[in-house]
Amino acid sequence: MLKVENLHASVGEKDILRGINLTVKAGEVHAIMGPNGSGKSTLASVLAGNEKFTVTQGSVEFMGEDLLPMPIEERSRKGLFLGFQYPVEIPGVSMANFMKMAVNEQRKARGEEPLSAAEYLRMMKEKSAIVELDSKLTSRAVNEGFSGGEKKKNEIFQMAMLDPKLAILDETDSGLDIDALRIVATGVTRLHTNENATVVITHYQRLLDYIVPDYVHVLYKGRIIYTGDKTLALRLEKEGYDWLINNYEE
Repeated sequence: MLKVENLHASVGEKDILRGINLTVKAGEVHAIMGPNGSGKSTLASVLAGNEKFTVTQGSVEFMGEDLLPMPIEERSRKGLFLGFQYPVEIPGVSMANFMKMAVNEQRKARGEEPLSAAEYLRMMKEKSAIVELDSKLTSRAVNEGFSGGEKKKNEIFQMAMLDPKLAILDETDSGLDIDALRIVATGVTRLHTNENATVVITHYQRLLDYIVPDYVHVLYKGRIIYTGDKTLALRLEKEGYDWLINNYEE
């Protein structure tokens, strides 16, 4: 599904990604961990198509196609979803209208007819229940006045509506209390199937109690320096990163 080879990316003169290699297959869950400043959010942004970053070397293949030349909207239509660490507010645009436009744009790209009003309302009710999103929030402007937990629930609601092939979740657990973390993470797990894949970027093992990864990767100085199974996250929680970093040779 996703094949990243020797990916390098920079901002201005500063190199951030320095040779990322990562393969994600359908049905898999991958967790990416690492110290602050390692390049985790940069990797997510580069895959999503953020023009702030310049790819200087390497390749990315998604669903058998070259991802890097695709504009952001094309990547979304192909089935790539990015859940933001800090979801943005869009004043004046209601959640209901925002998502209806997004869903119907995807349907149009697939050659399908737009949803009727009744079909869309039925779908919105079903998907919002997955993350226990208050129905009142869907009539408000996107994320405007939402609490941190509501914004993160809203991200997973959007993911449920768009049904992506690959979901990249950038620190979805950031700022969540215990109950909100459980609801959001359980929602992600319910949306996972053998036909899609999830990449979770996180600092904390607690998220991985709910979203159980097949692989855990440690990112450091723009490279994946170690890969293990879910037990790696437990060890990192107890011992930190020093035991890896101290043995790492560039």
